[in-house]
Amino acid sequence: MIEHRPDAATAKQELTAKYPSKLAKKRGQQMVANKVEDGNVVPEVLANSRTAPGIITQRGCTYAGCKGVILGPTRDIVNITHGPIGCGFYSWLTRRNMTDPGPDGENYMLYSFSSDLHENEIVFGGEKKLEAAVREANELFHPKAISIFSTCPVGLIGDDVHAVARKMKEELGINVFGFSCEGYKGVSQSAGHHIANNQVFKHIVGLDDQVRGQKKFRVNLLGEYNIGGDAFEIEELFKRCGFELVATFSGNSTYGQFANAQTADLNMVMCHRSINYVAEMMEKKYGIPWIKVNFVSANATAKSLIKMAEYFEDAELLARTKAICEEELAKVEVMRKKYAARTHGKSVVLFVGGSRAHHYQELFKELEMKVLAAGYEFAHRDDYEGRKVLPTIKVDADSRNIEELHVEKDEALYRAYLSERKERLEAEGYTFSDYAGMMPEMDTDSLVIDDISSYETEKLIELWKPDVFCAGIKEKFVIQKMGIPCKQLHNYDVGGPYNAFRGAVNFYRDIDRMANSPVWKLTLASWQEESVESASPVLEPALA
Repeated sequence: MIEHRPDAATAKQELTAKYPSKLAKKRGQQMVANKVEDGNVVPEVLANSRTAPGIITQRGCTYAGCKGVILGPTRDIVNITHGPIGCGFYSWLTRRNMTDPGPDGENYMLYSFSSDLHENEIVFGGEKKLEAAVREANELFHPKAISIFSTCPVGLIGDDVHAVARKMKEELGINVFGFSCEGYKGVSQSAGHHIANNQVFKHIVGLDDQVRGQKKFRVNLLGEYNIGGDAFEIEELFKRCGFELVATFSGNSTYGQFANAQTADLNMVMCHRSINYVAEMMEKKYGIPWIKVNFVSANATAKSLIKMAEYFEDAELLARTKAICEEELAKVEVMRKKYAARTHGKSVVLFVGGSRAHHYQELFKELEMKVLAAGYEFAHRDDYEGRKVLPTIKVDADSRNIEELHVEKDEALYRAYLSERKERLEAEGYTFSDYAGMMPEMDTDSLVIDDISSYETEKLIELWKPDVFCAGIKEKFVIQKMGIPCKQLHNYDVGGPYNAFRGAVNFYRDIDRMANSPVWKLTLASWQEESVESASPVLEPALA
C-alpha cells in the first residue's frame, strides 16, 4: 500500500502519455475519472468500441462468447465447433462451470466436439464433413439437441451451418440449430452473447408448455453460469424461501429447462450484459417482467431475495424470506467483522467481464476495502452508466452485424395478468426492467477504464500498487510477478463458490489470505532489492 497515490485524472494522463496522439485521444474517451452527480448522472464513457490493432487487451472473440459463455454450461446439448481443430480449445469446456447431471446422468460438458476442418475443406467447403460430424455425435450419444458453432474460417469460406442444421434436424428427428458466431463478427465476446441469446430464444424457448413442479412463485435466473458452484448456493436459497426455479440461463441447466422457461412468472437478470436480450424478448412474447438482481455479497443477496418475494405479493413468502435473510446475515456478520478487521483500508482494482467488476465491489465494501479503479472487458455504455442512456447509444456497423429478432406477442401464451401486476407494482415504486450501471455506485474520483490493455495494467500497478488486483487468467501471472496478488474472478482458480451468504464468507477468507500473505514481499529478485549504488556490477578479481 502506498501513501500518496496520484489522483484518477493524473493516473489517466500517465496511462495515455506514451500513446500516439490519435490512440491517446480514443483511449482518453475510454477512461473516466468518475463523478456521481444528482440523479446518478455520471460522465460518458466510450465502450463496445473495437480495440486498436496492435494493442493486447483482455477481450475474447465472438465464438468464445457464444459457445464458451452461454451454451457451454448446458449439460445435455451436444455443442459442435465447426472449424479447424485450432479453434477447438473453446469447444472443450475451459471455465469452471459446474453441473448436477441428475438421475439420467446426461452430461456432455466434458467432451470436445469439432468438425476438424483441414485444408481440403477450406478450399472445397466443409458442409459434408459437418453433416458427418452431426450424424456421428447423434449415433454415439443420442442427445436431445445438437448445436453448431461457426468459427472464423467457416465464415470466410461461406459454409451455411443453418442449412446443414435444418437438413440434420429433418433427417435425425431431434432439434439441431446453428450459430453464425464467427470470431471476427463483433467487437468482443459480447456479440457472441447476443447471437446465442437469439438462437436459444428462437429454437428452444417455448417448445414445452407443461407446467412442472410448484404452480406458484415460478422464476427464471438469467446470466448465472455456476462458476465454482455459485448456482448451487442460489438454488438452495430459492428452495428454502419457497421459489420454484424453472430455468437458469445457463449454469447447471438443461435443454428441457430452456424449452419450459416461458412458464415462469418472473425473470431475474444477474449478468446484465450477457443475457438482457432474452429477458426483453420473453417479456414481449410472453408478458414475463424482469428485474435486476445480484447474489454476489451477503447484503446484495438479501436485497434480491426480498425483492423477489415482494413481487409475488404473498405475505407468507415475504415473511419466510425475510426471516431466512435475517438469520443468514447474522451468521455472515460475525465472519465479516473477523476478516474486515484484517482487510480494512486496503485497496483493490477490478477489470473483469460484463458485470463481475460491478458485482464484486459489494463484497469488497463488506471487507471495508477501497475500490480504486474498475472496468469491463466487453461492456456497453449502459453497463457503466445505466439503461437510461440506451436511447442515446448510436447503432454502428458492428451492432448492425448482429441479427435483431422481430418478436411479437404470442396470443396463446401471453399472460396479461403479469403485465397488470407489473403496472400496479410500478405505481407503488417497484423497479422493473432497469439496471443503474456500475459507475453510480463507485466513489467520485475512482477511475473507470474500458477494455484495459496489458500496458495500462502494468502502468496502473506501478502508479497505484493496489493490495489486490482482480482480473482473468491471461493477466494473472504478469500481475503476480509484479508482487501484487491477483484474484482470478472469471473462474476463481480453485476457489468458490462466492455467491449468496456462504459464498460471501468464502470470499472474505480468500481475500484475507491474499491481501495479508507475506509471500508478496518475497517476489523481488535479489538485484531488485539492492540500492542503486550497491547494485553496481562487482567484478571478480580474476576478471578485473
